[in-house]
Amino acid sequence: MAIVAGDIDFFLSGGASNTDPTAALGGARSTTTQVSGSIHGLFDLISSAEALAGDTEYRCLYVYNAHATLTLQNTVIWISSDASGADTDIAIALGGEGVNGTAETVANESTAPVGESFSTPVSAGSGLAIGDIPPLEHYPIWVRRTVNSSSSAATGLSVTLSVQGDTAA
Repeated sequence: MAIVAGDIDFFLSGGASNTDPTAALGGARSTTTQVSGSIHGLFDLISSAEALAGDTEYRCLYVYNAHATLTLQNTVIWISSDASGADTDIAIALGGEGVNGTAETVANESTAPVGESFSTPVSAGSGLAIGDIPPLEHYPIWVRRTVNSSSSAATGLSVTLSVQGDTAA
């Protein structure tokens, strides 16, 4: 049976027992999936001080191939929907550790991972090329949220990351 959308999951980082998206700062893959499309399902609410001064924060997720036997081939990831607001920018980067690697752990949410190159791909054609993800393995992905200084208040912010690949069956 071919790989279907339900076979591709996003998991938090921060260790096997981490259930807090704000603690997804790298490290081992959690057993908790990230299911919310709301940007506040991954990042904390933007305080008035952060909106005034500006703020950049990072989170690490894992793209996981839950299919028991098939490899997700030629995998790409992109930002398919970005309703994060005019004063907020979202960018993504591939974890340099690669397939089934454990992402570095950053000191805090304001610390950038070392060596990752962030971009804002908006289609599968411009997506970041992950390559192949074997069955029951993962790939680390970093997400960066930048809040511009002197930002306005906003609600209902959301971002959707999409993953696409091929399969042999």
